Amino acid sequence: MDRVSAFDEPLKKLLGGATAKVMAEHLDLHTVGDLLHHYPRRYEERGRLTALTDLPLDEHVTVVAQVSDARVMAFNGGRGKRLEVTLTDGHGRLQLVFFGHGVHKPHKELLPGRRAMFAGKVSLFNRKMQLAHPTYQLLDAELTDEAGASEAVDAFAGKLLPIYPACKQLDSWRIAKAVDAVLPSAQEAVDPLPPALREGRGFTALPEALLKIHRPQTKADVEAARDRLKWDEAFVLQVALARRRYADTQLPAVARRPVPGGLLDAFDAKLPFTLTDGQLKVSKEIFDDLAAEHPMHRLLQGEVGSGKTMVALRAMLTTVDAGGQAAMLAPTEVLAQQHHRSITEMMGELAEGGMLGGAELGTKVVLLTGSMGVPARRQALLDLVTGEAGIVIGTHALIEDKVKFHELGLVVVDEQHRFGVEQRDALRSKGKQSPHLLVMTATPIPRTVAMTVFGDLETSVLDQLPAGRSPIASHVVPAKDKPHFLSRAWERVREEVENGHQAYVVCPRIGDDEDEAAAKKGKKAAEEDGEKRPPLAVLEIAEQLAKGPLTGLRIEVLHGRMHPDEKDDVMRRFAAGRADVLVATTVIEVGVNVPNATAMVIMDADRFGVSQLHQLRGRVGRGSAPGLCLLVSEAHEAAPARARLAAVAATLDGFELSRIDLEERREGDVLGQAQSGVRSSLRVLSVIDDEEVIAAARAEAVEVVAADPELEHLPELRLVLDALLDKDREEYLDKG
Repeated sequence: MDRVSAFDEPLKKLLGGATAKVMAEHLDLHTVGDLLHHYPRRYEERGRLTALTDLPLDEHVTVVAQVSDARVMAFNGGRGKRLEVTLTDGHGRLQLVFFGHGVHKPHKELLPGRRAMFAGKVSLFNRKMQLAHPTYQLLDAELTDEAGASEAVDAFAGKLLPIYPACKQLDSWRIAKAVDAVLPSAQEAVDPLPPALREGRGFTALPEALLKIHRPQTKADVEAARDRLKWDEAFVLQVALARRRYADTQLPAVARRPVPGGLLDAFDAKLPFTLTDGQLKVSKEIFDDLAAEHPMHRLLQGEVGSGKTMVALRAMLTTVDAGGQAAMLAPTEVLAQQHHRSITEMMGELAEGGMLGGAELGTKVVLLTGSMGVPARRQALLDLVTGEAGIVIGTHALIEDKVKFHELGLVVVDEQHRFGVEQRDALRSKGKQSPHLLVMTATPIPRTVAMTVFGDLETSVLDQLPAGRSPIASHVVPAKDKPHFLSRAWERVREEVENGHQAYVVCPRIGDDEDEAAAKKGKKAAEEDGEKRPPLAVLEIAEQLAKGPLTGLRIEVLHGRMHPDEKDDVMRRFAAGRADVLVATTVIEVGVNVPNATAMVIMDADRFGVSQLHQLRGRVGRGSAPGLCLLVSEAHEAAPARARLAAVAATLDGFELSRIDLEERREGDVLGQAQSGVRSSLRVLSVIDDEEVIAAARAEAVEVVAADPELEHLPELRLVLDALLDKDREEYLDKG
């Protein structure tokens, strides 16, 4: 068997169809290589019990504990039986509960004093932590039956018990058993590190590292294995990105240099304010890139309201000055229309090129969205193909085949994470030569993530807010524990409106017929997960508020399934102050700018991610009056969701929150499952804790690629890269 095919062997051959099916469906593990790279999450010491006092609610856990008490209780008039087992670690306690026919076996085996590994989902019952119907494996091997005894002794002979990321259908010890079956294949691992690098850093050989991470004898084994495997992950990914950057420098592009006395100078001269130092610094970085004869690939990140649109507009004006056209891609029609409105307002007569009353230097700024009427759309397409329009702002409608440019020089992508790779690439392919690319995001990205997820883009950061932005106070409203807090929240909204301001109320769901059907379908799954109800809906909450605590106020609703014209009308009315309260979904998350809106109430706030809450909050406090954001939650005080909300309420620093968000999702795919469409390559590398490893790997990768762009002298590295960067991922990196 050759060296690669051992890792490509389907799991079905070694483990049997049933186990392989569960691994594929629930853990996304398909081959021997996948399973060998499914590393333990942590290790328990054979003689030591797991601390039971700080188990996370609503999560699947594996614990090592001792039975302190077990008793069968009758209920339902003696017709039903329930086994209650109490576990202890010497400090805390955890309740197990088994029902019906599932009572007999554990009642015989889980006797006081016995130790075992238990796996299940932590829930709360009568204010006590419990596992309902957990699976378990006895660790007192001599007490298990004869056949199982030697197996248990073998599996747990080491002092360290590996605890694997598991699922309800397959617990950690069954995964450990499956790993034993494939572990001999570790000897055939292809080593991606160049020999000089491996020896220079004193790394363990790869087969040995794989053996040590799965079956360590000591904690030192785990450390050595982790150090080695982290480096593999960081280095292979950074080589892929370095090759991408190198290839970009080989592409031709038209240099777009500022023209003295052109459109940009005319625009700058009429600005009623001075640009911040940050805006000037970032603009210079962008202008330097635009002046090069290979395409710019730059990520511009900045807090909500830091002035990214202004920086992007100046780059677009420079491109127009230099004979090119600029296209801005926005994720929603509401945002595209808003950008078009604000850019034409900022430019004034400069946005009316060729029109009566337009400036001599001006250009046309057109909007292109899917819902435009046929005559307006036809005119916009004509303005693009003739070059009459220097700037176009649109949604994915810009990507359609019939859209042709006279000379596309710059593509600006707003809120990058909302777009699939194909959409960005389709727009870039409309240039005769590769257009320059500027990607913008208001979601702050820690440096390490920027080096991994966006490693093929140069990064600019706007971290200075323009003068006049107001502070935002944020508070968690525990609606279940303290209902009067929620009543007070609605009073605060009324007070803001009485003071001449406006408010947003955000809900996770719409509540129309289509939405209701999906909610009913999800309700059963929600109940299984211990959630008592579907998320709150815009249409229901708007009605309740209008009849109840906000009666008499002018309430409007906004959500994604409304007709685009209707959405735009609602936003215009709200922006013009003709509505007091806007009850909406997250359609308002990006780009909506109403300086008079000072309060936001986010219902079921625990259903949103940290970065999303931060984005939503950025919609208030945009004027001179202070902002208020109330995070309403029914989550229990001990639930992880409440800790997350408290973190959001405690800081306005988006970079700090993005770290928290990252820690929350630390076992997720750093490359973004939705972005790449393929499995993660990161298993032990933490983009939170391993900044030094990532930075060092990046430096080494740049050297390797500069010396040998095609990796002709490093066949093993090439092989591993080809396996990692299968066609999908190569394209993902390719499209930036």
